[in-house]
Amino acid sequence: MCGILGYSGDFEKEKLNKGLEKIAHRGPDGQGTFFHNETALGHRRLSIIDLSENAKQPFEILDRYVVIFNGEIYNYLELKKELATEGFIFKSNSDTEVLIYAYVKWGKNFVLKLNGMWAFAIYNKNDGSLFLSRDRLGKKPLFYSLSKKGIIFCSEMKGIYPFLEKVSINYAVAKNALNNSFGYESTENCLINDILRFPAGTNATYRDNELKFEKYWDPEKIKIQVPENYEKQKEIFRELFLDACKIRMRSDVAIGTALSGGLDSSSVICTMSHVSKINDKVSHTQKDWQHAFVASFPGTSLDETKYAKTVTDHLNIQAHFLNIDPLKDLDSIFYKTYLFEELFYAPVIPFVQLYENIKRHNITVSIDGHGADELFGGYPFDMNAALVDSLPSMRCFNQVLQAINNTEGSAVNNDRKNKLKYAMLNKYPVLQHFSKHLSLIPKKEQFDFLNSTLFQSSFKTILPTLLRNYDRYSMMNSVEIRMPFLDHRIVEFAFSIPYTSKIRNGFGKAIVRDALADLMPQSIAYRKAKIGFNAPMHSWMNQELKSWIGDLIHSTDFNNSTLINKKKVFDSLNTIVSQKEINFMQGSKLFEQLIPVIWEKSLSYAR
Repeated sequence: MCGILGYSGDFEKEKLNKGLEKIAHRGPDGQGTFFHNETALGHRRLSIIDLSENAKQPFEILDRYVVIFNGEIYNYLELKKELATEGFIFKSNSDTEVLIYAYVKWGKNFVLKLNGMWAFAIYNKNDGSLFLSRDRLGKKPLFYSLSKKGIIFCSEMKGIYPFLEKVSINYAVAKNALNNSFGYESTENCLINDILRFPAGTNATYRDNELKFEKYWDPEKIKIQVPENYEKQKEIFRELFLDACKIRMRSDVAIGTALSGGLDSSSVICTMSHVSKINDKVSHTQKDWQHAFVASFPGTSLDETKYAKTVTDHLNIQAHFLNIDPLKDLDSIFYKTYLFEELFYAPVIPFVQLYENIKRHNITVSIDGHGADELFGGYPFDMNAALVDSLPSMRCFNQVLQAINNTEGSAVNNDRKNKLKYAMLNKYPVLQHFSKHLSLIPKKEQFDFLNSTLFQSSFKTILPTLLRNYDRYSMMNSVEIRMPFLDHRIVEFAFSIPYTSKIRNGFGKAIVRDALADLMPQSIAYRKAKIGFNAPMHSWMNQELKSWIGDLIHSTDFNNSTLINKKKVFDSLNTIVSQKEINFMQGSKLFEQLIPVIWEKSLSYAR
């Protein structure tokens, strides 16, 4: 895991080092640069696999190819063995060297052989071309700026800032982001003018001032053959997940996990424990993995520490509980927002503090549970689509409704009449003529209604945004996140099984629970209500943050903001702050209205 920056064209060399300084948090363990003709490559290193100088980047082979690479190739040992049989000789134990030799051997389509996360650039000294690639799901970020002068690319927008004439807000994108925080990450559009986002699942070649894209992985076409029998599906998922965890435990540094006590993070750490007991000398799994980090919100409804402790007690390992302190980072909230770069409705403090604590304990890799909700139906609003699939069977409809209400913590038959109407209007188009208020699911021909909805969450809205967010939360603290649920084999499997494998017996994510239940406490595997990692803004605003917010809405920064209706926001915030008690919805809404002011102020660090 690292930070990369490069250019090809008529640019000033000294700006490369300025850009690398701006992304130093992504790689505190070293810096390297390479210059050749009008091409420059820069790298900030976070050492994880092969800590020696043999693995430093930029990495050059055959006096022809030079690579800079951010990410991890988890199946590098298998690929290395395959390449060695072809006569390739390696000087390091790094996945970087395997990656570049794989390119030499198999050409640009070698990325289809990779299991991992990546954003990299390979420069060909012979013809001056650049080959760029980003992983299937876009776990690793990559931005670029294209002009008559050439191309600049980087892991974060801020690394490109020194090359721009000015850093200015793209107001059209910013307005969209404020209306829908999940609406723009899957597009090329960025919040800063003259910077674009490199698409996920895509390769590109830059030559003669022309950038040509080629999509190598299309989520519209990822269905695979899966047995219809649920028991066999469970076996396949379990095998895939165990292997996904095992290869993500490959590391030359200690690893840990961010544990909430929910199903997803518990599945990860319990599987890590199970895998660690298997005597497999060739897998290169890290033995120092027993580090669980739990964000604690004492005295609030969002505190899940008792569930996390149930898991760590079950595994007989120590947990590190971190009491999130909103006052601790208020002085640096503008700088941390600058590091975060994006407009998002939630505050960065709780998430940043968690990974800051992980790093403080000398853990550089965190294996986390992201992705299960989007792939397997963990959000009640996504699960609603399965109500449509369940018709015409009322028995199946009732089972899905039960699962939704269990997840929400509602009564079993809560909102049954409206849910049935919603399902029937989507299932039977002829009924749509009799309703003025339609909420239709954009169904894809190759998927059922649930998977069509999960497709949007996984590839268009929620998951791309969360992947971006957690990359920033962790990497501003020099911590790498690995996500076994997002192994591409599991993603393809998830979109090849029907809704009945995801929602059954009163639970969402059923196949995850049923396949892994024997590895964890039953109270966790079949825990019904979902909380999630959210900040209890209402509790904080009733106490610590109230005066800080009052100061902010009377500040020059607030008055100078160009992203808000100042009078409307001031009146709204003033009304809420003046109340004795603030509820959860009010607290969330209040801070959401402040985000544009905080973000715009953070840009002062860009200049």
